[in-house]
Amino acid sequence: MRILALDTSTNVATAAILEDDVIIGEYSCNKGKTHSQRLMPMVQSLFESVGLNAADMDAFAASIGPGSFTGLRIGVTTVKAMAFAAQKPVVSVYTLDALAYNLAGSKAIICPVIDARNNQVYTAAYKFSGQKLEKLTDYLGIHINELADILDAMEGDIVFLGDAAKMHKTFFEERLGSRVAVAPANTALARAASVAVLAGEILKEGIQENCYDMKPFYLRKSQAEQALKGKIHD
Repeated sequence: MRILALDTSTNVATAAILEDDVIIGEYSCNKGKTHSQRLMPMVQSLFESVGLNAADMDAFAASIGPGSFTGLRIGVTTVKAMAFAAQKPVVSVYTLDALAYNLAGSKAIICPVIDARNNQVYTAAYKFSGQKLEKLTDYLGIHINELADILDAMEGDIVFLGDAAKMHKTFFEERLGSRVAVAPANTALARAASVAVLAGEILKEGIQENCYDMKPFYLRKSQAEQALKGKIHD
């Protein structure tokens, strides 16, 4: 089983290939060009590096959100197009699940946080039971004060990761004290390898989608949509 996985939900563009439960290649970039400029060259370079092409994949996976509205559309559209051309299934993986899976095996509460601006974050809380990832909350788009209240009611150490972890580290330390830690750089940001592994687990459960059914998971409307709605109601 070979799976190509992409994650463009944040500033990180990342692609990986899982072959028989082994990550045989992964590319990531967190600086420079936009996803629309760098994603397909990254995928092509990955294919060339491992001596495969899109037709050799058994499935295509994307991190579907929440996250950047533009980034999600680029990643999801790219996966759908490749899956359609190859006539293969797609797998949707929630961005927060994939981020949390970067810390597989941790005994702490895992709290991925993605910047949603104005001290808001996309988030959820998780624990690992062995190697199984368990959600402690729903997917949330909330103010960091609300998140601190939720976590304060839980017991145990808390590890934050995601692009908003360092941004709000001081705030969470002040609210939650010595329980707080931020994941190291090698696990703190989006990795397509985690998307690929979770997609593999989903496929083993017999769950797959037609490329027409895959769509981004936004949690809330974009700022442009909110502004338009406000004008309509004015």
